[in-house]
Amino acid sequence: MGYVFLVLAIACEVVGTSLLKSTEGFSRLVPTAACLGAYALAFVWLAQAVKDVQVGVAYALWSGLGTAAIVAIGVTFLNEPVNAAKVIGIVLIITGVVVLNLGGAH
Repeated sequence: MGYVFLVLAIACEVVGTSLLKSTEGFSRLVPTAACLGAYALAFVWLAQAVKDVQVGVAYALWSGLGTAAIVAIGVTFLNEPVNAAKVIGIVLIITGVVVLNLGGAH
């Protein structure tokens, strides 16, 4: 069940981060409330996840996969440029997450 909570935490964190630009520095009420609410839920779900998943593994997955998702969202929806450095960085993040999970499996 820990990994289900972790997926929910990652999804909420990605939603919150995706909303950051629309808050305009936390000056717009609705996007700001949605952003902060998504972050709050992300921490609630992360706290539930670490009951069953090692903290280091959970955090690596949460931050790594969240970062990869945000880069993909930025490129796809926010017209951010994609280049070799970004692709290599994402590959390294995903590789690190996989290695941590393999090491945390025992």
